[in-house]
Amino acid sequence: MTARVLAEQAVASVFPDAMARLAAGLAVVTTRDAEAPRGLLVSSLCSYSVAPPSVLLTIDRGSRSYRPLTEGAEFGVHLLADTQAAVAERFARRGADKFAGLAWEWDGGVPRLRGVPVYLRCALARVFAHGDHAVVIGEVAAARVGRGDPLVYFGRRYDWRLRGPA
Repeated sequence: MTARVLAEQAVASVFPDAMARLAAGLAVVTTRDAEAPRGLLVSSLCSYSVAPPSVLLTIDRGSRSYRPLTEGAEFGVHLLADTQAAVAERFARRGADKFAGLAWEWDGGVPRLRGVPVYLRCALARVFAHGDHAVVIGEVAAARVGRGDPLVYFGRRYDWRLRGPA
């Protein structure tokens, strides 16, 4: 093996542990596939632009939600509260009906979860494939902000809590 291959393998083995030390907020991203709601948990979400208001997120290209999200017209972003670790765990799993037993409704063509502190309905603006993921940019068409402290992902745990703004 070359030194470069060994260096790449060393980085690949350490990278997941390094990123586990980056605290991140958790969001459920929802979309639709035909008439069925789809959703997944993301920790890779950030504000992208103020004008126009936009968010950036990433999605695994092997996810069942990849095609509905990247080929649809709009999607929802739901920032989770510190009391919603069970919702995070549900949407982190593969398969099963993630919406069963949850309070949700259609917001136009977007499944909207009830009881989250922040909900953004976004129009799909751009998708960029890179490696095994894609970067998705959405322009915020509607926003709803309520109360609740954020659920934070750190050290491969969903139960970190921070006090949000008053």
